[in-house]
Amino acid sequence: MNTIKIGVITASDRASKGIYEDISGVAIQDTMKEYLKSEFEIVYRCIPDEQEMIEKTMIELSDKQECCLIVTTGGTGPALRDVTPEATQNVCEKMMPGFGELMRQVSLQYVPTAILSRQSAGIRGKSLIINLPGKPKSIRECLDAVFPAVPYCIDLINGPYIETNEEVIKAFRPKV
Repeated sequence: MNTIKIGVITASDRASKGIYEDISGVAIQDTMKEYLKSEFEIVYRCIPDEQEMIEKTMIELSDKQECCLIVTTGGTGPALRDVTPEATQNVCEKMMPGFGELMRQVSLQYVPTAILSRQSAGIRGKSLIINLPGKPKSIRECLDAVFPAVPYCIDLINGPYIETNEEVIKAFRPKV
């Protein structure tokens, strides 16, 4: 059995230049360490907010690195440089709008500006790509909301079987 690979992409002009530390990418990695019981490896990239670069990185992590899950942070707002959802849509065969809907719904319980977020998710081959917001607190809130469905979604696209640490988060799989 191969080790499960999870891609983490931070889209940030400043973090990619080293102007500040990528605490968002670290927050995703820390959350995965808490959530997952299965052995896994993180494939991490910190890149500028350039749509073409984001697309190429998603394709690399999906097609070449064979990550079953790719989680992005940054670039989901309304600013001109925020292009992560567009990149996701361009590289995916299927969009999964329920992820973004639930993440916005959860975020709205904390901040009214959640309606400005354009988080999305989609399927590319055997990879589920999920776009998260940029703030570590919001990342955890959004992942707590959607992650119970992630292992089953990966099952359905013929990805590896993912076990969660049920004391932290419980994966939902329908009874057969």
